[in-house]
Amino acid sequence: MTTIVLLTLLYLQISPPKDVRVFDTPNDAGGSITITWESSPDAEGYRILRMALPDSVYTPVDWVDAATKRYVDKVEDGVKYRYIIRTERGSAYADSEPTDEVWSHGNVFHRGRTNVLIGVAVYTTLLLSFIYFAKRGKKLFVRKIAGLDAVDEAIGRATEMGKPVLYIPGLSTISDVATLASLNILGRIARKAAVHGTRVIVPNRNPIVMPVCQEIVREACLDVGRPDVYREDDIFYITFSQFGYTAAVDGIMLREKPAANFFLGMFWAESLILAETGASTGAIQIAGTDAIHQLPFFITACDYTLIGEELYAASAYLSREPLSLGSLKGQDWTKLIIGGLIVAGVILVSFGSDWFLGLFSS
Repeated sequence: MTTIVLLTLLYLQISPPKDVRVFDTPNDAGGSITITWESSPDAEGYRILRMALPDSVYTPVDWVDAATKRYVDKVEDGVKYRYIIRTERGSAYADSEPTDEVWSHGNVFHRGRTNVLIGVAVYTTLLLSFIYFAKRGKKLFVRKIAGLDAVDEAIGRATEMGKPVLYIPGLSTISDVATLASLNILGRIARKAAVHGTRVIVPNRNPIVMPVCQEIVREACLDVGRPDVYREDDIFYITFSQFGYTAAVDGIMLREKPAANFFLGMFWAESLILAETGASTGAIQIAGTDAIHQLPFFITACDYTLIGEELYAASAYLSREPLSLGSLKGQDWTKLIIGGLIVAGVILVSFGSDWFLGLFSS
């Protein structure tokens, strides 16, 4: 009997966790405290006890298993806390010493994202530098885009033939980035057309895009001193129905016989129908979209096609405005740097170096 009692007492005699540390969780927005400790060999688990000052009573917060050595407690910022980590095995337990006072607060900067900060700084520097050079009159090279070089030719042909220009700003909404890019190009084309007194017909599928197009063309005519050229009736809303709109535009092509058709923006299954109808009238056709599934149809049926990001670069290409041109060059150089880093990373990792991977870990 005595032996059983002694074994029971030895069993119940357990040691508390050692080296208990508490600190504000780093690199967070606040509201948490991290607790770490060294495992006790006797533990079945640990109970986290917390006291919020100036209280004098510890209350249980959570229970974790014996393999756990770290716990993050969700707390209120600015309140001071003390903690006790309790080793538990069956009905026996042993408490650590109370910790020092600790409180949480938000961090201004996440140190694990220094690489992102460096990337943003490099990109911003390139962007501002190229904008500065463009404003100072330095010629910035932008590779030729055949479809944009043909804009003057298309408008000139329409002027010589006494026929209008048809501009389709895509079938998407004003919130689509392709639509915004298309509207920027519309302003440049409307200016060139207004100089020559050429009509620009802009049928719209979206009722929100229509008044924006009207304002863009009106301002273009005013900018070149030809307000008399602007015709509000040439910029109109048709229908939100996809193929109802397509049928109406096809009818405009067959009746008005425009000498130049521009399909720039977001398109879906109607792309080939529009482009084929325009090709049958003999018009010069310039298309552009970031919808990769529609590009083959435009490439087949149109004279020139802007592919992907060429649509976004078109405004800077046509206007040569310093802000747009500098932004374009800054983005291109950033892409070049990223491409170089990818190639360098592939080579280094292929030779077993993990140092490069550490630069991009957060």
